[in-house]
Amino acid sequence: MMMRRVAPPEAADERATGAAAGSGSAGGVPGWLEALLGTRFFLACAAHPGSPRNETNMFCIDCRATPAAFCYYCRSHRHASHRVIQIRRSSYHDVVRVTEVEDVLDIAGVQTYVINSARVLFLNERPQPRGAGAAAGKAAASPYNCEICGRALLDPFRFCSLGCKLVDTKMHGHEAATGNAVGGVGDGGEAEAGGSKHGARPQGRRRKGTPHRAPFGS
Repeated sequence: MMMRRVAPPEAADERATGAAAGSGSAGGVPGWLEALLGTRFFLACAAHPGSPRNETNMFCIDCRATPAAFCYYCRSHRHASHRVIQIRRSSYHDVVRVTEVEDVLDIAGVQTYVINSARVLFLNERPQPRGAGAAAGKAAASPYNCEICGRALLDPFRFCSLGCKLVDTKMHGHEAATGNAVGGVGDGGEAEAGGSKHGARPQGRRRKGTPHRAPFGS
């Protein structure tokens, strides 16, 4: 699967500043975000074990569904009028399309990629290969790294995933993210950088772009 990087447009960052309003936020973090990041997706739906489209790849942000992950049929029966996010996969990791979350969540500072012609974000931190090898070499040479897990980034963003941005928000709150969020400039190049895992907040990382407001909205 071909993956290329892309920077989110400035308009998306501006729309996201008030994205989480009315969604049960606490400290600027929507109440459903932690549940989304902690949910295991792509299991067979217990309510529809014999159905062909029964993988649990849906998540509702309007209600506390139990279980949190549900399938296509559950959505039709129980969440027809709700706002539902569809989770997808890239290289065995969960991703969400930017178009599905940019109006309800501030995604400023999170690296985005293009997969199958759609811009996506990774939900959680992903492990990187250690030691020698091409992937490790590319990561070591990258001037940009996730401020939380140290994963190599392709553009001057701050975080590799929504999960890492959430960790930073909890540690530093709105003020830290307000002055330091970075909107990178992608060039549409091929593939994602891989490599060794570095310590958090590496020194000497170059930054570009204009600061944006609020880590996850108010």
